[in-house]
Amino acid sequence: MPIISKIGRKSLKVRLLIWTIYALLIAGAVTMVYPFALMVAGSTKSATDVDEFQIIPSFISTENALYAKHIEGLFNGSLEMMRSAYFSETSMFRHVEPPAEPNGKMVEEWLAFLAEADLPHYTYAVGYVSTGAFSTVTRGVVPHTLRKFKRELIEQFDGDIDELNRAMGTQFADWNALFIHVEDYLLRRNKPGKTPFDLTFRRFKINQPADSRYYFSAEGYYKTLFLRANYTRDIAVYNRRHGTNYTSYDDVHLDRRLPTGPGRTDMERTDWEEFTRTLLNLLWIRADAETGPHYHRFLKAKYRNIETLNRSYGTEYESFDKVPLVGESPDEGIVLSDWDAFLQGWKDPQTGRTYILPVELIRIHSLDFMFRDYLKGGYGSIGEMNAALGTAYKNRMEIIPPQRDAHYLAFKQKTGSLRWEFIKRNYITVIDYIVLHGRGILNTAIFCTLSIIAALLVNPLAAYALSRYKPPSTYKVLLLLMMTMAFPPMVTQIPVFLMLRDLSLLNTFWALILPYLANGYWIFLLKGFFDSLPKELYESAAIDGAGELRIFWQITMSLSKPILAVIALGAFTAAYTNFMYALLICQDEKMWTLMVWLYQLQQRSGQGVIFASLIIAAIPTFLVFALCQNVIMRGIIVPVEK
Repeated sequence: MPIISKIGRKSLKVRLLIWTIYALLIAGAVTMVYPFALMVAGSTKSATDVDEFQIIPSFISTENALYAKHIEGLFNGSLEMMRSAYFSETSMFRHVEPPAEPNGKMVEEWLAFLAEADLPHYTYAVGYVSTGAFSTVTRGVVPHTLRKFKRELIEQFDGDIDELNRAMGTQFADWNALFIHVEDYLLRRNKPGKTPFDLTFRRFKINQPADSRYYFSAEGYYKTLFLRANYTRDIAVYNRRHGTNYTSYDDVHLDRRLPTGPGRTDMERTDWEEFTRTLLNLLWIRADAETGPHYHRFLKAKYRNIETLNRSYGTEYESFDKVPLVGESPDEGIVLSDWDAFLQGWKDPQTGRTYILPVELIRIHSLDFMFRDYLKGGYGSIGEMNAALGTAYKNRMEIIPPQRDAHYLAFKQKTGSLRWEFIKRNYITVIDYIVLHGRGILNTAIFCTLSIIAALLVNPLAAYALSRYKPPSTYKVLLLLMMTMAFPPMVTQIPVFLMLRDLSLLNTFWALILPYLANGYWIFLLKGFFDSLPKELYESAAIDGAGELRIFWQITMSLSKPILAVIALGAFTAAYTNFMYALLICQDEKMWTLMVWLYQLQQRSGQGVIFASLIIAAIPTFLVFALCQNVIMRGIIVPVEK
């Protein structure tokens, strides 16, 4: 019994030891896998979820998080555009909430209005062409609409960026530098471009689906950006300044004309006039026909005679009375400048008289009023409209374009594709950057191949000589080789650079390979392995008449495959991950390797793209180890067993 008891206790200790080892291995695996999982999750981030610290991103498991991320992409990272389109006070995209009860009938009317109105290009912008001009998190990301536009241009110009620049009048350094300015035609200073590139994008924009558009709202701009910027978000401040008693900003509206009705105050009229004369884009402003005489007097005062005006305008008008009144504002030119000056007020330097468009003749021609007119024509009274659409508007000024509901209902139909887009888009950005930078992959492949070949020829030959012939200074040579490991590469890079410069080898593959052709540690490792090989094999081969080269190749190298696999992996890893030396020696972009290009990408990118680039960069090394792990493990174990 005591013997059995001792055996049982010993077995228990062994099992306990084994389980302890398993627990430690599992803990070690978790400490490695968990940070990697966080990096994978981080490669999908944007500004809405940058503060998350979890393995599974919230947009995968939560629809509200996906919706917020979608709205950020739809409005191209512009919070101001989202606020004006949705009449929202949301301070951050991550706080965007879906509508509680979207009105499907109102959305149908909105879509019917858009189909019937045939609106000009400046009334809307398309989403997913940018990730925000000032966002450091999403910097460098190429959204799917921009990718689509870029693919069309690459196909049109056969991938020749120089040909595109000549045809479009652009100066893009490469395809990765191609970008689109986010359109904003609410501010006075923003004007539609007229270059061939702008016109090409305009034709592309017209063909994009309706659910990828957002429309500019003059009233939304007036309320969310103008009034709240001047009077804070507190309606009480607004009421004190204006002598009003509104309960919230929802009760404040932008009038089509100067507000003169009952209860409207002078301060409200001042706001309206300042907004229309100086801030609102001229594309949304119209003047009544009675403006003609005032406009002609302004032109006559500025140009004095019709000949001067004709030279400036490139026209042949007989008199100032024949100059047509500006309807829709031109995109550019002297006519636009004159119209803007007339709207804001122009003072004659000779007489001191000011010529200005009378405020009572100004009207706003925006989508807000166009949509209200459309509903009025379809339903007549506000009561009929409320009954048909399930709304509860008290007057037509409360009606706003239901863009928020329309976007949400469209979002519900494509949640799966949106999740997949957010998962892959940073990786696509990295891959596009690598592929479109021509020689990066080719240079890396050539560098790695030559490094492996050199490592498997030079180091075994040196180790074979030391092992086979055992010169008297063998250990001194080994000591000298091992001493090279005492100097970090950063110390040797400067003298190596100077030497290669004097030899005129910079920006060549010779410069990348020659300085590290031999490795002291690998020679030491190979020499020890060769010493362990049976001497009888060499003696038998020599008796049979085999030459030294044949003995080296058919016997030594054949029996050393495991250790050679370890050296090949080391050579591949050293060449593939080489960044600083490759950048220092090869400063010509045509000779840059993959790591240098990825570094350049990371300098201009945000967190998500950086994480994605690190994961993609790790894939080749992982694949090499996964596919060759048996040989590599033998190379690690066999020398120990010997």
